[in-house]
Amino acid sequence: IITRPGAESRRGETEIISETIERFYPNKVERITAPGTVEAGDIMMVGNHYYIGLSARTNQSGADQMIAILEKYGLSGSVVTLEKVLHLKTGLAYLEHDNLLAAGEFITKPEFQHLNIIEIPEHESYAANCIWVNERVIMPAGYPITKAKIEALGYRVIEVDTSEYRKIDGGVSCMSLRF
Repeated sequence: IITRPGAESRRGETEIISETIERFYPNKVERITAPGTVEAGDIMMVGNHYYIGLSARTNQSGADQMIAILEKYGLSGSVVTLEKVLHLKTGLAYLEHDNLLAAGEFITKPEFQHLNIIEIPEHESYAANCIWVNERVIMPAGYPITKAKIEALGYRVIEVDTSEYRKIDGGVSCMSLRF
C-alpha cells in the first residue's frame, strides 16, 4: 500500500519508491488517494489487525481507505484517536506474543487492554518507539528501565544510537525499511 503522507514535504517519498515496489509486486500495489492521508508512523500491525492512528498526519479518509484495502485482502483495521503525540508509534510498539510497550496516553486506551501492556515511564517514553524483528527488539540506546522490562519478557535487545534522529522527532521505526 503506497501511502499519501499528511506532510506535503514528505509526499515525494512515495513517488521515489513506487516504481521499485511495483516491480516486486506487479498488479498488487494499492494507493491512498486524496483527500486521504496516511503516514506509516500511524499504522501498527497486531496479527492480522491493523491499528491506524488518527493524527495531524493521518485523517479519517485515509484511515477509511486503508481499512477498505486491508479488508479486500482478508485483514482488518480500526482507528485510534491520538490526543498528544505526532504518530501512533510515537508512544507504543507491538513486540509480538501479545506484548505491547506503551507510554503516556496509550497505557489506558481501551483498544489495547486485551494485550499485555508494558508500561514505559514518562521520562523514557521515547523508548516506546522500537521494533521487533526475529525475536529481537531494536530500541534506542540510553533507556535502562525500558530495556530491562523488554529483556524480562525474554527478548534479546539491540540498542542503537538515535540521538540525531530524535532531534527531528524521529525514532527507531522511522529509520526502518523492512522489505
